[in-house]
Amino acid sequence: MVKVCVLTSVHPPFDVRIFHKEAVTLVKAGYEVVLIAQHDKEEIVDGVRIISLKKPANRIARMTKTVWSAFRKALQIKADVYHLHDPELLPIGFFLRCFGKKVIYDIHEDYITSIKQKKYLPRIISYPLASLIGFFEKIVVSCFNGVIIAEKYYVTRFPKAIPVLNYPILHVSNTINSLTPSVDLSKKYRWCLYTGVISYDRGALNHINIMTEKNEIGLCMIGRCDSILYNALFDKVVKKNIARDRLVIIGKDKYVPKNEMVSIVKNNNWLAGLAVFPKTEHYEKKELTKLFEYMQDGLPIIASNFPVWRELIDECKCGLCVDPLNPSEIAKAIDYILTHPEEAQQMGKNGLRAVQEQYNWGIEEKKLLALYGNALK
Repeated sequence: MVKVCVLTSVHPPFDVRIFHKEAVTLVKAGYEVVLIAQHDKEEIVDGVRIISLKKPANRIARMTKTVWSAFRKALQIKADVYHLHDPELLPIGFFLRCFGKKVIYDIHEDYITSIKQKKYLPRIISYPLASLIGFFEKIVVSCFNGVIIAEKYYVTRFPKAIPVLNYPILHVSNTINSLTPSVDLSKKYRWCLYTGVISYDRGALNHINIMTEKNEIGLCMIGRCDSILYNALFDKVVKKNIARDRLVIIGKDKYVPKNEMVSIVKNNNWLAGLAVFPKTEHYEKKELTKLFEYMQDGLPIIASNFPVWRELIDECKCGLCVDPLNPSEIAKAIDYILTHPEEAQQMGKNGLRAVQEQYNWGIEEKKLLALYGNALK
């Protein structure tokens, strides 16, 4: 049996792409899969053996001690293929290639633009650092056995990469349906949904502002939210005289497991899925994963009018696009969904059909398995 070692020093062990999509797909295809990631214990889940890395004290520790620990554990695995998910693991990939190992690099993000957006890095550091990492990344991956990209537009940086896109899994585990986490959503309001990491650059403030325009709207946000931002969002709600029970945030200082998120979404009624992001170089080119997840859940979408997002939503007829800096335009979109329930329902059906027919993991997993087949020749 071919042994695969999957490594991440950044992502949680049950990251949807890493674990639920790629690792489980490989197990079902007959590979032995070992996942090295930050975790509190070693265990086997869905056929994937998880080897734990200690949680680092800070970013520097993660990029040094955690990476070194991952490297040592990876060598002990003696795998046939090593599948890396973070740019800070590139040196590991280089040394593994020197030892004659097969290495695949999986690019989740446009790290060049994301580094430029980091608030904790001054511009005088972030821009040269982004260029340096981009140069180093291209040089190192040229000796790897395969490069996977999660977004179509990354091909401009890696022309020979294989797009294995982050589309939803059609068949959800039965364990998700039996899990019903408690969430208190007042029946006084019509609830809009946001899923994913909660941050300023992902529109946290834009989504809050929607409630100032439409009094009947509640907002439920499900995803990791650091405590500083969590408190700031509720402070903003209070300052704007918005009833506190109109905002629900699930994920304060913690990662929300996929099973829990899916269960909350499926066990509540939603007016629309939101992705009203401010314009940034990092997000305006992406086919945002959450758009496809909203489509899979049969929700009409209200999203920023970025060209790539508008093209998808117009093609699938599954929602409305708005200027993210114009609260009144966003309010008009909400009002349209409220006052045209049959059309909103049809938008949800259109999105679901598009996912079932075109935008799903069942199509993408074939590309992953073909890449592995070629790498092992």
